[in-house]
Amino acid sequence: MIIAAIEAGGTKFVLGIYRADCLGDKAPELLARSTVPTTSPEETLSLSAGFFEAEAEKHGKAEALGIGSFGPVELQISSPEWGWITATPKPGWRNTDIAGWFRRRLALPVAFDTDVNAAACGEHLWGRARGVDNFVYITVGTGIGGGLFCGGNLVHGLAHPELGHILSKRFPDDSFEGICPYHGDCLEGLASGPAIANRWGIKAEDLPEGHPAWDLEARILARAFATYALVASPELIILGGGVGLRPGLAEKVSLLVGKELAGYIPAMTRPGRLEGFVARPSLGGEAGLAGSAALALRLCTE
Repeated sequence: MIIAAIEAGGTKFVLGIYRADCLGDKAPELLARSTVPTTSPEETLSLSAGFFEAEAEKHGKAEALGIGSFGPVELQISSPEWGWITATPKPGWRNTDIAGWFRRRLALPVAFDTDVNAAACGEHLWGRARGVDNFVYITVGTGIGGGLFCGGNLVHGLAHPELGHILSKRFPDDSFEGICPYHGDCLEGLASGPAIANRWGIKAEDLPEGHPAWDLEARILARAFATYALVASPELIILGGGVGLRPGLAEKVSLLVGKELAGYIPAMTRPGRLEGFVARPSLGGEAGLAGSAALALRLCTE
């Protein structure tokens, strides 16, 4: 079958056409890929639809479209705003109907979720979390977001989990007030890429190895991940994103989680258990687009 996928980001939309047989072990074959800048909704959505319409002439019409979007988004199927980007600070995108727009324009069934939930789906089917039914996927970059799998299914509730906005206890030697416009020193306010740049006066990608920023970043993330361990009891935490993929960061955080838990969860104290508890996504930067394809595949097989 042919499926379409969108990784809808605040900077760009990544678009893909895949050929897939089923929800099996083999990742779908990427047939075509493109990007369009995230400008106005009218321009971005129209350019994206044009790509899929052109590719349909080459590969045949897709059977479904999967969208993993920046947010906040509305995921309650019963809501008239399902498939909308809601209270985003992205100029011009507040209360934008994404899923419905593509469903009408392309005449396709649409699967819609957050970008991090989509990436989690991709890792569950074809990546690091294959065969793991209880895990957390966290992306640390411009913001911090997370997807939560429990019992082999994504967690949805009143809204999607906002794992980047937990109010994590600060360290006594940290006086940084944080940059989150809502919470100040929540996890995103303390440990996102912009928070690092604001705290140190240097962008994260320009900070050298051995800079004290990376020890502090690992400590902050480990404290938050210990909270995830206590609340959701995951078997694995996958750490992605522009900051999260920093070489050595996942390994450092993994070992520090044990220190934060202080032996409270016996299963975490077994020899070697913390090695690899926090791991990098095996799909790397492709997790978002591949995960959006996974959303479409799930829709086709339900």
